[in-house]
Amino acid sequence: MTDPHMAPGDQAPQGTPGTGENVCPVCGGSGSVDGGACANCEGTGTIVEGIGGG
Repeated sequence: MTDPHMAPGDQAPQGTPGTGENVCPVCGGSGSVDGGACANCEGTGTIVEGIGGG
C-alpha cells in the first residue's frame, strides 16, 4: 500500500478524517508565486490541514 500524494503544505492526505481544504497561505489561493507554480500547494491554491479540535 502506498501513501496518497501530498503537497509540501499539506498536513495530511486528502480525505483524512478531521481535515479539510484551506486556502494556501503562501500564494493566497492563486496557485502561483512569482510567475510560477506555488511550491507549497503545487499550483492548486489549496492545502489540506487539520480542522476543529479542542
